[in-house]
Amino acid sequence: MTHYQFDDRITQWNTLPGIEHLAYHILHIDEPAKIIDVLFKFSANQQILLHRHLALNNTFVIQGEHRLYEPNGRLKEARPVGRYTATPASDEPHREGGGDEDAIVFFSIRGSDGVLYEILDNAQAVIGTLSMQNFIDLYKAQAA
Repeated sequence: MTHYQFDDRITQWNTLPGIEHLAYHILHIDEPAKIIDVLFKFSANQQILLHRHLALNNTFVIQGEHRLYEPNGRLKEARPVGRYTATPASDEPHREGGGDEDAIVFFSIRGSDGVLYEILDNAQAVIGTLSMQNFIDLYKAQAA
């Protein structure tokens, strides 16, 4: 049997100011259906900032290990390559990151044209948001 490994060298990775250890590549946005398909790359052995998901997120781990952490930084869950997860919107904040190698995870963000993610400080106060319109603007900038 032939084994293939995902090669992200041709992927145009982008970053968001102020968000370390995370890169993204938006694959497609279906505005009428309220669906955003995006690849997120989480740096190995790092955690991104505290946040919460305000929309359904379907994920599929393409490379590495996708780790989820409690707000205090304690490991909550480790998702291996090939793991598919459907996670509804939640008020529970968390951090995410990669395992011993960068994790690449396909996210299908669904069902909302408003705020999709709240960015939190360590006291869990909202310090920023990412909305459908933010992703649309990032997608346009990525294509330019």
